[in-house]
Amino acid sequence: MSKRRVVVTGLGAVTPIGNNVEDFWAGIREGKVGIGPITKFDTTDYKVKIAAEVKDFNAKDHMDPRAARRMDPFCQYAVTAAKEAFEDAGLDMEKEDSFRVGVIVGSGIGSLPQVENNYEKILTKGPGKVNPLMVPMMISNMAAGNISIQLGLRGKCTDVVTACASGTHSIGDAFRAIQYGDAEVMFAGGTESCICPTGVAGFTALTALTKTEDAARASIPFDKERSGFVLGEGAGIVVLEELEHAKARGARIYAELVGYGATADAFHITSPAEDGAGAARAMELAMEEAGVQPSEVEYINAHGTSTHHNDLFETRAIHKAFGDAAKNLVVNSTKSMIGHLLGAAGGVEFVTCVKSLEEGFIHQTVGTTDPDEECDLNYAIGAPVEKEIHYAMSNSLGFGGHNATLLVKKYEG
Repeated sequence: MSKRRVVVTGLGAVTPIGNNVEDFWAGIREGKVGIGPITKFDTTDYKVKIAAEVKDFNAKDHMDPRAARRMDPFCQYAVTAAKEAFEDAGLDMEKEDSFRVGVIVGSGIGSLPQVENNYEKILTKGPGKVNPLMVPMMISNMAAGNISIQLGLRGKCTDVVTACASGTHSIGDAFRAIQYGDAEVMFAGGTESCICPTGVAGFTALTALTKTEDAARASIPFDKERSGFVLGEGAGIVVLEELEHAKARGARIYAELVGYGATADAFHITSPAEDGAGAARAMELAMEEAGVQPSEVEYINAHGTSTHHNDLFETRAIHKAFGDAAKNLVVNSTKSMIGHLLGAAGGVEFVTCVKSLEEGFIHQTVGTTDPDEECDLNYAIGAPVEKEIHYAMSNSLGFGGHNATLLVKKYEG
């Protein structure tokens, strides 16, 4: 069966530097850093004091207040970003077969705050005081479920959970659903909100988070002084559409998704493979599917978490996948501005790739000044790069050894 072509026709985002795509992209262009002191709880007894929180967000501005009360923030962010993507795509569901429009939106964790709050109720007031909606507010699939309900989408509706690769795998799986005829239109991406005592304490115990309180030098991917990632939150959702369907309704086409690679390291529960072989193979698979040579790819939005192992091993993976062509790449990390959005990271970073293709703008890796000797690629340090881009790649690597790569192309008809 021949694969159908898939294009991007809508974008939506809720991030630490903007609660819609326009504001987010303006922040990206100016190198805005959305990291600051944690305000969601008292961090007095915590070694980690900073995070990249979503700011000035009121769910009731984006949905019915009753519906908002039945969603935890990770779902609120997802629904808000999906509604923006829906409007951006100009979809009219009265003209669509709703069973041919689906949703694949992942969350790495779901709602830790619901677990925390209700466990506290059990301890202090007894099990009878648990919120009756605790389970549907907690489970990670409810982001996809709520988008489906809010927008009337009755097609394939699933939730990919692969830790920090969830958003990228979700977009990749939605790509496949359209390629092979399961849907005409798919909403895809990731969402997360776990800046809470358990989330911060857990990642701190794992020694994954930076303990610095200097927001400007907290998330510094590939830098010699990098010391861990900054926990972030938000959502990135895109509308993917079969090409002929998009053309028939006169949709604006942002870009074409042309390759997807997914592999496993089979190595360690938290560390990527030291030689980068798994991530390299994901990149190779994406290029092979697109029929693209390494020399044709100009830009990689790296996973780039600002942890020692990730940045070093991802650099090795890029060298392994691209060979001599690696020296011509521009590589950056959006996490330098918005922290690590976990399951939402791949969705927001894919939006970044699409906007970069559209405007010929590759943002700098903000805050990074002095790369590690073994991190020897062009990381857009000190200034953005303005150039026409034909192919952009987005990488995500998740705990458990999950690797995901998307390759997106400037649409040429």
